[in-house]
Amino acid sequence: MSAYSTAHLDEIAAAGEPAWAPVRHRFDIRAFGVNAWRGEPGDEVIGRHDEGDDGHEELYLVLGGHAAFEIGGEPVDAPAGTFVFVGDPRVERVAVATEEGTAVLVLGGWAGRAFEPSEWETSSLDG
Repeated sequence: MSAYSTAHLDEIAAAGEPAWAPVRHRFDIRAFGVNAWRGEPGDEVIGRHDEGDDGHEELYLVLGGHAAFEIGGEPVDAPAGTFVFVGDPRVERVAVATEEGTAVLVLGGWAGRAFEPSEWETSSLDG
């Protein structure tokens, strides 16, 4: 077994959800959650959601293109290279691609608690 592995973002896709790149699953990462979402202008690259009272913190990185986030009702302009951190899991967030080739990397986990894959991620991969 090699000490490392590589993959290009374009090589990672979920069978039923081509916009989703299940990065954590591709590399069998167990310490933290990490996925990427791709979209074209007008596509939600981060679906509107919150992480609830027991949810995790999320860090977003716009890898390419440009995204318009809304965090707790506040607009956040995010061109490629922009980090957006949402530490309060109860805050609603959404991001829409505003340029072709927009891709957003998402990292998540809980402060003081071991990472566990979400039910959503597991069920989405199963079918």
